[in-house]
Amino acid sequence: MIPFLDLKKINEPYETAFQEKLKVVLDKGWYILGDEVKEFESSFAKYCGTQYCIGTGNGLDALVLIFKAYIELGKLQKGDEVIVPANTYIASILAILQTDLIPVLVEPKLETYNIDPDLISKKITSKTKAILVVHLYGQLAEMDAIHEIAVANDLLLIEDAAQSHGAFFEVEGQTSKAKGANAQAYSFYPGKNLGALGDAGAVVTNDYELSRTIQSLRNYGSETKYYNDHIGVNSRLDELQAAFLNVKLSYLDSDNELRRVIARRYLAEINNDKIVLPYWDLSSNHVFHLFVVRTKNRTELQDYLNRNGIQTVIHYPIPPHKQKALSEWNDLSFPITEKIHDEVLSLPISPVLTADEVDYIITVLNKY
Repeated sequence: MIPFLDLKKINEPYETAFQEKLKVVLDKGWYILGDEVKEFESSFAKYCGTQYCIGTGNGLDALVLIFKAYIELGKLQKGDEVIVPANTYIASILAILQTDLIPVLVEPKLETYNIDPDLISKKITSKTKAILVVHLYGQLAEMDAIHEIAVANDLLLIEDAAQSHGAFFEVEGQTSKAKGANAQAYSFYPGKNLGALGDAGAVVTNDYELSRTIQSLRNYGSETKYYNDHIGVNSRLDELQAAFLNVKLSYLDSDNELRRVIARRYLAEINNDKIVLPYWDLSSNHVFHLFVVRTKNRTELQDYLNRNGIQTVIHYPIPPHKQKALSEWNDLSFPITEKIHDEVLSLPISPVLTADEVDYIITVLNKY
């Protein structure tokens, strides 16, 4: 069986370095917000082209803390509306709800699965104060157009970058990871392109006041021990997870390129009119966290692949507005989102997938 994602194999090259980092942390005897966290925050901020990085317990908390901080700073207040893609993992929406803000769902483009900029303006009201963009499956949304809308309407622009580590724009031969947002939230869940060995997350931003407020909020609302300026939470990047991330960060770009090599082969060599391949302009704006195809008979295709020793995953089977937890939305209709969730299937793609395995996957798909 070709696994969908072999995390053990992905992390095997780093085992010696992990052991060395573990010894460093144990020898120092400092386990919370120590040197490894400081090093990762500095390195990841530099990698992202931002001034500040604040490590958090996970990606959801990173999003929540952005909204909490803006409320503390008076730039948002409870009851404000936040535009968010209807086609996303539920965490994007939970972050809005957990800070007493109101999600306003907008359909994606079927081609890219990302939020449709042409539909955003139609959902803006006097209560709209922010746009939360999600770079789904590792492909950047159309940030130039979305940034123009945000500026024209004086809206905060926040990115859920949990699946797009290392994606960047190419403009006139230059590359840029800065996407025009006020803040970006990352997840380092083990299966991400830059994955820890447990939960971890971060916020990156160029806004000093926002960074200081999030830094306080993640640590009980305190900058100085036992002195609390805000009603905070406990969501700090773990020292050991930061140590592991420090090992893996320098390999992120090369790992992403290995993913793109596989994606290019899939796009060029899968030839089956029953399968819709993802859109990609071949630029560096996609890091293929997932390689997602669509088919009318998903269960049939998934069963066929499983019988042939290929494991797949559905990202995601139920759209947020159809979830039991959001029952008040269950009667809403988002036909493009619903079509996507009914048809998508994720194929194996990772830096450790071999050329022979890719050959086999393509052959099996072409025989379907």
